[in-house]
Amino acid sequence: MLKYIIKRFLLLIPVLLGVSALVFFIMAMAPGDPALTILGPDAEPEAVEMLREELGLNDPIIVQYANYMWGMLHGDLGDSYASGRPVMEEYFTFFPGTFKLAVGSMLVAIIISIPIGILSAVKQYSLIDNLGMIGALAGLSIPNFWLGLMLIMLFSLKLGILPSGGATAPGSLILPAITIGTGMTANITRIMRSSMLETVRQDYIRTARAKGVGHKKAITRHALRNALIPVVTIICMDFGYCFAGASTSEIVFSWPGVGRLTVNAINSQDRPLAIGCLIMTAIMICISNMIMDILYAIIDPRIRLTGGGKK
Repeated sequence: MLKYIIKRFLLLIPVLLGVSALVFFIMAMAPGDPALTILGPDAEPEAVEMLREELGLNDPIIVQYANYMWGMLHGDLGDSYASGRPVMEEYFTFFPGTFKLAVGSMLVAIIISIPIGILSAVKQYSLIDNLGMIGALAGLSIPNFWLGLMLIMLFSLKLGILPSGGATAPGSLILPAITIGTGMTANITRIMRSSMLETVRQDYIRTARAKGVGHKKAITRHALRNALIPVVTIICMDFGYCFAGASTSEIVFSWPGVGRLTVNAINSQDRPLAIGCLIMTAIMICISNMIMDILYAIIDPRIRLTGGGKK
């Protein structure tokens, strides 16, 4: 198992190098002058040129990238143009908010989707199955920002029982978690249903039933574990999505998270902060994928044996 984990960890290195290069060059070629943004449109050209030289913006782009990578390898992602604070410090100031939101969203999705997916498969073509699939289709079709605004109108403005934004008031996590979790719920439900349908038709399930194993026990103890393998993939991918794609919901609910920080950094042309946030988000997604591989190996030992290089 340790060899399998080390192998998966080493595979992250070329991925992160490629992502860092892509992000850096895209941001470096983006229109606008960060020095002019910092000093303002009325700044003297001499002051703008001096700041560009101080920030290293006059160096060739390859030199800028080499300097950035050297700093990144030493844990230095630069300083934010806006606040002057280190990018790592800025990122981890907002990281707990996004992590809390991601965990809350995943709990909403898992608690709702797994039981509905199992019931839809066990009672295929029943009313429960039809309602579950209609709900899944609706969840996939509704944009997050629209759902968030509707939830604010209903529970904050009309009923007044939940806060409309921020992260300090009691219950402030509920609406953004439901907003993000709804789309993930729909996806996980569909995958859970199809995987369970495929699993319950396998020969070993019929054999277990023929030996006298009850229907409920055959589902929970024999079919569920194998059916969870593709579901684990979706859950880990969606958890990574919370770091990369939760910016819309964070803006709608004024949630202090990494997604909102990244959007603000891009809009203000705070290049070090924007690049650092995007690279750290890529790292979180890679870590999520590595956790997915490890969970694969725990659920299905055959994957561990093959992935670890054993014959």
